[in-house]
Amino acid sequence: MNTIDPRNFQSISEASVSVEIETEDMTLNIGPQHPSTHGVLRLVAKVDGEKVYNVEPVLGYMHRGYEKLAEVRTYPQITTLVNRIDWVAGFSNEIPFIAGTERLMEIEAPERAKQIRLILTEMARICSHFVFNGAYALEVGALTPIFYAMEDRERVLDLIESVTGGRFHPNFNRIGGVKPAAGSGPTTKKNIQDLPVGFYRDTKLAMEKVIEAADKFQNLIGGNEVFHKRTKNVGVLSKETAEAYGVSGPILRASGVKSDLRTQTDYLPYEKFEFEIPIGQNGDCYDRWDVRTREMVESAKIVLQAIDDMPSGPLQAKVPKVIKVPAGRTYVRAENPKGEMGYYIVSEGGLGPYRLKVRTASFSNVSILPVMLEGALLPDLIAIMGSLDFVLGDVDR
Repeated sequence: MNTIDPRNFQSISEASVSVEIETEDMTLNIGPQHPSTHGVLRLVAKVDGEKVYNVEPVLGYMHRGYEKLAEVRTYPQITTLVNRIDWVAGFSNEIPFIAGTERLMEIEAPERAKQIRLILTEMARICSHFVFNGAYALEVGALTPIFYAMEDRERVLDLIESVTGGRFHPNFNRIGGVKPAAGSGPTTKKNIQDLPVGFYRDTKLAMEKVIEAADKFQNLIGGNEVFHKRTKNVGVLSKETAEAYGVSGPILRASGVKSDLRTQTDYLPYEKFEFEIPIGQNGDCYDRWDVRTREMVESAKIVLQAIDDMPSGPLQAKVPKVIKVPAGRTYVRAENPKGEMGYYIVSEGGLGPYRLKVRTASFSNVSILPVMLEGALLPDLIAIMGSLDFVLGDVDR
């Protein structure tokens, strides 16, 4: 009678466990698509199972060409173009270009005009961060916050519209100052207004609501266990790597670098106001969300201080009717909601710039994706991308 040695079963079992199933690497085309407000982006990702080991961002689908368009337009016309580079915070895009033009013309805007610019810039920053808070929570699986974010953002957009006449693309700044809001009939010195009736009262209420909203997000989003799992220790970006890639804005500050152009340059009178610069500790997705949420509070505080200490005076410096900028070149940079935005203007003395180079935050911030996504799990790809808060108009400029 044949007998079966039970030890053979053990050896067969061990052999079957030690066999690894070999799988071929896959190349995934993610996009080109239009994910919410980010814009048209394509990623070519190479994955091994669920692990991403190589990502190549493919840019240029929007074909915007703002730099060349600006070279065939006059200086006043260009503010209409630059509004649309980062369409989530259109007002902020105008400031460094106008400041650069004024520098070449040796013109300084009146103090009241500069303070109005500052107030509206901080409102644009708040609106941009509201969009991020709502969209990012949605991207990692939370539906409720976007409804709160859009409702609170509308309140601030109403204020911007009441001053400029536009919600997203104000085209409000002028070389030497800001556009006056005229009363009915022909514009005269008597009926020119700069801020609508009730603006100070409405702004105070709106900024208090912004501070409440940021606190609400800290509890609703920041206190959520699932959000922690999706963002903490995910997409970690070290301080050294961030600086090496030219990353700026909230992403750089989330990696522990206390850098903010509002305290380093004089394009707007930020030195008059007290505010904190939030920074992160780990440089992960959670810190990038947290820094932006805390920045909303600081921006609201700046606006509240600015309306309490509003200088009087004119809205416009003396400028010629036909703007001709003297020959020269300059570079002016500003702290936009997404990071450093700068304009390098080259003038040959004409009605428009001979050359214009735009330094946008999102271009450098997106360039870090291959480093951040190397070795990441596929489900974390969206969480990491969303935490960068890029806009493709800011990239395909």
